[in-house]
Amino acid sequence: MDSLSPEQQRATGEQRTHRLRILGLNTVEAEATFDRVARLAATFTQSPLAMVNFINDERQMFRGMFVPTGSDEDPVDTAGGGIPFDLSNLAREAPGDYGFCPHVVAQQSQLALDDVFDYPRFKGNALVNDLGVRSYLGTPLRDNTGVILGTVCVADFKPRTWDRQLRQGMQELTETLLSEFKLRDSLLAQQQELFAVFDGAPFPIMLTEGPEHLLRYANGKQGQAFGMVPQFSLGRRVLPGLDEVGVFRAMDDALRTGRPTTVPRVSLRTYDSPAPQDFNFLCTPVRTSPSAPFKGVLTVAMSAGGQGYGGAESQAFAANVQQRFEQLGGGALSDGVPLR
Repeated sequence: MDSLSPEQQRATGEQRTHRLRILGLNTVEAEATFDRVARLAATFTQSPLAMVNFINDERQMFRGMFVPTGSDEDPVDTAGGGIPFDLSNLAREAPGDYGFCPHVVAQQSQLALDDVFDYPRFKGNALVNDLGVRSYLGTPLRDNTGVILGTVCVADFKPRTWDRQLRQGMQELTETLLSEFKLRDSLLAQQQELFAVFDGAPFPIMLTEGPEHLLRYANGKQGQAFGMVPQFSLGRRVLPGLDEVGVFRAMDDALRTGRPTTVPRVSLRTYDSPAPQDFNFLCTPVRTSPSAPFKGVLTVAMSAGGQGYGGAESQAFAANVQQRFEQLGGGALSDGVPLR
């Protein structure tokens, strides 16, 4: 029986989603760190299927995954049958109620099913029907603040016994990820220091993440000029005025090409002026380490009537921003300072 009431599950689900957003883990993209942990889990338990699964209030995201390919390179001994088909194209996301991991999160404890068919509650699960899973071992994945973010789990296509040694080993393997979450929190603190510099800027600045331009940060001037918007909202939806003049198209180009883009001299009505103002926009793609992909765009709006960004100034500013972010090391973009 689940240990949390429906109301408690809703509240913890919202808390978990917020924490995943802060850590930059609220998407389905694969990540090498989590793929390695999944592979280690599969090897340690000799299981053909393993995942590092993050669960928000809408879906499950398998940012770490090991699945059978049927090749000789698989580290799992599959002799005796066990892999009915190639699962190398298995999707990295699933509905929020799919499989057994949501039960692990709800009951906040490890779940070991030696044979799913022995449990009427679980034997009709979609994971059994879709993939033929017969046994499962899932461990709650807690971050360094104690929030359960999801699970580290393994599964097999045949009944098996998850003995004490395997259960304890999975618990210890899961705890190795605490250092990853601590590192991300450390990077968040460093990014807050960087954003503190932006806070005092006399011109609007905002940081967005991903192709949907999820708003992660805005300084006070951004809110005064273009409107106060909620954290984690979609930029195009909450800032239609900027979309109409092509700012988000320029941000698309910056994210796609990895090069700064500009929107020269556009006229906009702002909340802090009775008359339209002319702006030059500079959109700089940012990443958090030299080898990481570009994940965000820092957009600066300068008054076209004052000091703008010419070619050399634009390049110097963009290079400085990129260098500052890369100095923070590899990690997730943060919301750092709240939107205003």
